Amino acid sequence: MGRLAILGASGHGKVVADAALMGDWDEILFFDDAWPELTEVGVWRVVGNTRQLLEQAGCFEGAVVAIGNNVIRLEKQHELEQTGIQLVTIIHPSAVVSPYSEIGKGSVVFAGAVINAFATIGIGCIINTGSTIDHDCALADGVHVSPGAHVGGNVHVGKAAWVGIGSSVRQCIKIGENVVVGAGAAVVNDIEPGLTVIGVPARAMMKRL
Repeated sequence: MGRLAILGASGHGKVVADAALMGDWDEILFFDDAWPELTEVGVWRVVGNTRQLLEQAGCFEGAVVAIGNNVIRLEKQHELEQTGIQLVTIIHPSAVVSPYSEIGKGSVVFAGAVINAFATIGIGCIINTGSTIDHDCALADGVHVSPGAHVGGNVHVGKAAWVGIGSSVRQCIKIGENVVVGAGAAVVNDIEPGLTVIGVPARAMMKRL
């Protein structure tokens, strides 16, 4: 499929690169704003920062932002989009994705994840290892569903929300933007924007700014 540029040389970036190579991308090059101090991540080279990537946009068949922070990931994705870089979706070959679902550009779907029929995934989302998104869900831009998290049918998740590792969300729930669902939490009620919730059942711990 050609050369893929990944912006964000981190552990998350390694997993994106691994999934991309299994999906038949031929070559991976990393960019990170810690360059030139940072020159490699795993077995891959870090060859520049965001500015260098923008300058070399024509050298790549696709690009993806691999930054764990939801807000920063979206900001960087918008920055790349404005220069005309082709943002791509990365789907691990072991993921199960319904042909009736929709996945926005710049999103990544990792090994063992399941996205069921008529689910809609926004741009720049992370559907992490072994997580499940059931039918008719709507995930806004920049959402991260962590490893082993399960989202029931017809759940709506707001922009830049984070569904923590091993958590569960009951069907028909609405989760506001910038929400953090703690690890192992069980969400059985709607969550207002900006809240962090923890526990079983999940209860508000704090309001995020």
